[in-house]
Amino acid sequence: MTSSSVSTSNPIKSRSKTEKNLESGFRWLTLGFAIAIGLILLSIALVVFIESIPAIGQSGLGFLFSTEWDPVKNVYGALPVISGTLVSALLSLLIAVPLGLGTAIFLSEDFIPLNIRTVLIFLVELLAAIPSVVYGLWGIFVLIPILKPFGVWLNANFGWFPLFGSVPVGPGMLPAGVILAVMILPIITAIARDSLATLPPELRQASLGLGATRWETIFRVLVPAAFSGIVGGIMLALGRAMGETMAVTMIIGNSNKLSASILDPANTIASLLANQFAEASGMQVSALMYAGLVLMVLTLVVNVLAELIVNKVKAKYS
Repeated sequence: MTSSSVSTSNPIKSRSKTEKNLESGFRWLTLGFAIAIGLILLSIALVVFIESIPAIGQSGLGFLFSTEWDPVKNVYGALPVISGTLVSALLSLLIAVPLGLGTAIFLSEDFIPLNIRTVLIFLVELLAAIPSVVYGLWGIFVLIPILKPFGVWLNANFGWFPLFGSVPVGPGMLPAGVILAVMILPIITAIARDSLATLPPELRQASLGLGATRWETIFRVLVPAAFSGIVGGIMLALGRAMGETMAVTMIIGNSNKLSASILDPANTIASLLANQFAEASGMQVSALMYAGLVLMVLTLVVNVLAELIVNKVKAKYS
């Protein structure tokens, strides 16, 4: 049978007008959804900015560097809560990144049978489904009693170092950092594991074929190749840690004092909003909105940095 007879017997049917209309409608619908997301984000930022204008006019940039927060005197400074937000998030990353990356490598490689790996993957992802208030209760009744003797030991042996220069009283920055690390661990693990699992198998085979050991292949070939996805997951987890409210509020101590010690009680922007917004009035509401605006800017900076890092790494390996 000739090609002409095939094309005649099986002609390519053009799309009907209805199909074209459906495709066009779907395209416009998805465009509308994308625009709606941008408008929602813009409206949130606009409302927060408008409500914070009185505090911006009163405090200006001094709001970011002042340490006093006194609603009675109408004096507001956000440096302790900004510092607490950044320190708690970075402390959680310091704990969660090695654990998450190590777990991702363990779950993506054939170290254990597939059925056991499947159970472990489910358990790790289940951590993300636990409500934050449950994490907070666990932190109060389990984590703080466990960490308090450890904090006393750190202070007794390394009290000369500012990070451990105070005696722990229970709630504080260290328990908050640990609880945040547990909460962001599923994000880092899941994204890092997916990044490693989607790598072409030829990379592993070529490395092993050239004489590299299994661990050399993992750390010198696979991890660098998946680095952009891993960094994206870490930055996403950092944004989650900076915005976490309930669990941190329950165990951080909610102290608006600037301290160099991670054993002292502290506060974050999200905890400050949760504790004071319900009873706030007047200028205090505007100051809290200003703090919320600062948190939004910090989150935006984190996402921009993540995008820049991911693009730079992609360009290096492309």
